Amino acid sequence: MNIWNMIIIDPMLNTLLWIYGILGNFGIAIIVFTILVRLITHPLTVQQLKSTSKMQEFQQSKEWQAIQKKYKDNKQQLQQEQMKLYQEMGINPFSSCLPTLIQFPIIIGLYQAIMRALAAAPIPMEALYSNLYSITDVSKLLPVNQNFLWMKLGQPERLFIGGLSFGIPVLAILVLVTTYMQSKLMTPVSQPGEQGAQMTQAMNLYMPLFMGYLALTFASGLALYFVASNLVTVGQYAVMGKLNWNNLLPAGLKRSGSGGTRSKG
Repeated sequence: MNIWNMIIIDPMLNTLLWIYGILGNFGIAIIVFTILVRLITHPLTVQQLKSTSKMQEFQQSKEWQAIQKKYKDNKQQLQQEQMKLYQEMGINPFSSCLPTLIQFPIIIGLYQAIMRALAAAPIPMEALYSNLYSITDVSKLLPVNQNFLWMKLGQPERLFIGGLSFGIPVLAILVLVTTYMQSKLMTPVSQPGEQGAQMTQAMNLYMPLFMGYLALTFASGLALYFVASNLVTVGQYAVMGKLNWNNLLPAGLKRSGSGGTRSKG
């Protein structure tokens, strides 16, 4: 047994099957598992919020603005002074990226766990048994029922409607839309010219496209996780009053209604 299986895949696989054993529906089990993951990683979300707030304070501080003016022609010295100011203000510039980085092994592990759980052929089933804990009652759980609503959870999702010669990738569209909404709603209000603002805008554009592509090509069980995770994350931020609804408005409406659509928190 390798470390990846032991730390990531096996716990996910057995948790998914345990939830499936209780609920009797693998699609709902994925949604419940998503909520469980978000609750476990909630402290990281809170830490990300704190780091983002500190970074905003840093960008708007008089000290940083003075340093930018003083060393605008000396990038090396500017970076050194920036790091010194980070230390003085107790800022870790990479801490806000931690929850995002943690999501990637979760996504990879979940995909592998879903594909293993949905095994039907003899050889994959034999491999699946080797990943199960001794407390898991496989006789009642396997083979897993892949059907959820109109989709097969082990295959890419398409909704076929009478009269159309092609299937509509409903989940991929939902992943793209909810990922975009999540990224926009959770992006702090920035001032024009702020350092990192352009990178944030690029991420808000490309990440939904990337996630939508994954949902389009991989098993629909993974796409279901994406949609559920996006909605639960937005819900977390809403409860904490950290959603920037103003970010979803067109630029003209932002200027005319800048009086405050942002949630307070």
